[in-house]
Amino acid sequence: MSSILHEYVMPLIREHGVLAIGGITMIESMGIPAPGESAVIAAAIYATTTHQFGIVPLVASAAAGAIIGDNIGYLIGRGIGFRLIHRYGRKIGLTEPRIKLGRYLFLRHGSKVVFFGRFVAVLRTFTSLLAGANRMDWKRFLLANALGGIFWASLYGFGAYALGHEIRRLEAPLAIGLGVVAAVVIGAIIVLLRRHEARLQQEAEQAITD
Repeated sequence: MSSILHEYVMPLIREHGVLAIGGITMIESMGIPAPGESAVIAAAIYATTTHQFGIVPLVASAAAGAIIGDNIGYLIGRGIGFRLIHRYGRKIGLTEPRIKLGRYLFLRHGSKVVFFGRFVAVLRTFTSLLAGANRMDWKRFLLANALGGIFWASLYGFGAYALGHEIRRLEAPLAIGLGVVAAVVIGAIIVLLRRHEARLQQEAEQAITD
């Protein structure tokens, strides 16, 4: 990731400033793997040393890119993703009751998934696609998405700007810590789903009729 950052991302930041950050975070949020978090941190550190652009426009651009990209990802998931799941889901074990269960879980807990998913690398890339594919209500998605995008951009943007190069020492442990927490949470959710799948599917059938 560091080689990608130095060879491709930093030249974009030097040439296009905050617009590059908005573009990178938008691409990542659409569902295409990109170094959004690292780019925000690198640009904030670059801003402290060169003053080529201010930290407020940087954070605003990162947040806007994240929000716009997530909404594009949501629309892709709601259109293409939903149809693909219904057409080919059985081949990977996604039966109709399980598809309804996914929609039911996003109905109940989608806002939490969208908000907190913004802070975990893998989830940040695919959450909006999953929200759209599971037909999460767009207004709820937009609110959670906007809050998550603003908090995420502010945390890493202002944090990196304040700490400067010291953030590099903290970045890896922070990412590992968040990854471990995410793995534990996801594992616990999988165990709970398997234990209570039948009951939850019954609740989903009653809650979702279409």
